[in-house]
Amino acid sequence: MTTSPASRLLAASTLLLVLAAGPAFAERADRSKPVDIEADRMSVDDRNKVHVFEGSVVLTQGTLVIKGDKLVVTQGADGFQKGVATAAGNRLASFRQKREASNEYVDGEAERIEYDSRTEQAKLFRRARVTSGGDEVRGSYIEYDAISEN
Repeated sequence: MTTSPASRLLAASTLLLVLAAGPAFAERADRSKPVDIEADRMSVDDRNKVHVFEGSVVLTQGTLVIKGDKLVVTQGADGFQKGVATAAGNRLASFRQKREASNEYVDGEAERIEYDSRTEQAKLFRRARVTSGGDEVRGSYIEYDAISEN
């Protein structure tokens, strides 16, 4: 079961700002693409500005695809959003996105993937792996700064 079109529209508007400043390694055109989220369940806490998507979550925006069992999006008082994708059991949350001006993709997976739209940093926790071209990084924690591409 997926969310209704109205729920997807609400989710898209909520997450658009999370992804609009997408990582610098990302295909720049992705930033202007609509966000589509499919999930088995969605809950909204407007008072605390928290949106929770659960069950086979797939977020797509252009070439960006994030998958997990749960995605939690929170909005701070400063208006910026943070997203946390996780997977249940022994599985891993994952992302894939085409690099700018290249036919290569960046792929990553971890038990938890966090993205902060204010700092444009992605953080991967536990069993983390990021590959790009022929390069691969593994560790218990990987941080990627989208502004400096480090």
